[in-house]
Amino acid sequence: MTGMTHAMLKGSNVPLDATAVRAVLRWTPGAGVPDVDASALLLGSDGRVRSDEDFVFYNQPRHPSGLVRRLPKKRVAEHLTDTVEADLATLDASVDQVVIAASSDGGTFEHVHDLRILLHDTGAADGEPLAVFDVKPETGEETAIICGELYRRGDGWKFRAVAQGYPTGLVGLATAFGISVEEAGAPEAPAAPDAQPAPDAQPAPAYGYPPSDVTQPAPAPSYAPAAPPAYGYPQPAAAAAYAPDPAFRLPPMGPQFQRP
Repeated sequence: MTGMTHAMLKGSNVPLDATAVRAVLRWTPGAGVPDVDASALLLGSDGRVRSDEDFVFYNQPRHPSGLVRRLPKKRVAEHLTDTVEADLATLDASVDQVVIAASSDGGTFEHVHDLRILLHDTGAADGEPLAVFDVKPETGEETAIICGELYRRGDGWKFRAVAQGYPTGLVGLATAFGISVEEAGAPEAPAAPDAQPAPDAQPAPAYGYPPSDVTQPAPAPSYAPAAPPAYGYPQPAAAAAYAPDPAFRLPPMGPQFQRP
């Protein structure tokens, strides 16, 4: 493929002979044009990342393997570029695809002019690009776009022009491929001010001892039955009820009972 550049249409693909490639995102900056950042996702056979480390972006510019990495932005004539490099020949066999994406900061892709992805063979310094694809947003409301994807085909690799957009930005794109994004937590509720007692409120009593200046309500009457007396012995109150009256006098007895 040396010496020939493929001008690609959306959905088209080309085989790659290069063992390592440089995917360059290029656009025209200006007033009101949001900044653009390149990123890459390494996907397994299920179309999802194997771990969060498979996301290469501005906060994680280099994959732990070192085989996929971002390069610094550059100004080329009237354009700005942001670049991702991938060593395809030495990537782990569990990586089936490398998605090349762009995200906008400060506006939608409707305001990004002349966005293009250029795919170069890193072994051919200053050579013509292998493929060029003009990335057009579908709705203009996108804040992240998959520009293209590198994918295995047999023992080699191919490149596909994609231009699939996401209005949910880089977070929406990342979560679509299985990245765990930590959402900003809800702010903690402010601590309630120290509660002030009502003017007529009484202070809380010490545990187990009501304050002396607080009138306690009368205890509720008890309706529990009296305890039964001890067996064979009436209780003192019951015995008093049967005690003889000291003022009691027998009536006069009849003659049959009087002594002669």
